[in-house]
Amino acid sequence: MILTSHNLVYKAVYHGARAFAEVFATIEVEGWETVPNGACIFASNHQSMLDPPVIGSCLPREISFIARRSLFDNPVLGAVLSYCHCIPVDRGEADIGAIRSALAALAQGRGLMIFPEGTRSADGIIGEAKAGAGLLACKSGVPVVPIHIRGARDVLPRGAFFPTGGARVRVRFGKALLPADYDPGEGVAGRTMEASRRILAAIKALPDYQDPGL
Repeated sequence: MILTSHNLVYKAVYHGARAFAEVFATIEVEGWETVPNGACIFASNHQSMLDPPVIGSCLPREISFIARRSLFDNPVLGAVLSYCHCIPVDRGEADIGAIRSALAALAQGRGLMIFPEGTRSADGIIGEAKAGAGLLACKSGVPVVPIHIRGARDVLPRGAFFPTGGARVRVRFGKALLPADYDPGEGVAGRTMEASRRILAAIKALPDYQDPGL
C-alpha cells in the first residue's frame, strides 16, 4: 500500500498517542484477533479522551471515528481530526449530515468507532445508552464489535489537562454481534434505542466490565 499524507498523519497520531499513554500506563489488549474484516461498528464504553487513539492503535487497520463538532473549532485540531477520519457530529440532536457520512464510511467497507453512551463517564461507570449507535447499526446492518476499556480514566479523567502515571489500561474486544443479535426488527417501537441497549449490554457482558480502573 502506498502511504498518503492522510495515512501518515493517522499513524503518527494514533501510534504517537499510544506511545504517550504507555509512558503513564501499562496497556493490555485482548481479543483483537477476532475482529472481522470489512465494514463494522466498534462500540465502546467511554472513559477518557484517550479512548479513541488507544483503541485505534490496537487495530491493524485504519478506521473512522465519530467526534463532537466543537472539537473541530480549533483549526489545527480540526485538521488533524479530519486526517484521522473523524466525522463531526452535533451532540444532542439528529445530525443528518453526520449520519450520512458515517453510513457512507460503512458502505465503503470501513470500520467506524462510536460510543453508545454519547459522552465520557464522570466516574468510569458505564452510563445509559443513547440512540445513535443503534441507529447506525440498524441502518447499515453491519457487525458490531463490543469493546470495554478500563483504566483510561486513571490516566486522563474528564476535565484533566495532564495525565497521571501508574495506571493499568486494558482494552478488551468482544465477539462481533450480527444484526439478529442487536436489531429487534423493522416496525418495532423504539427500534434504534433498543438496538443501542443491546449493544451496551454486550459491552457489559464482557469480563470484569464493572471494573472501571483504580
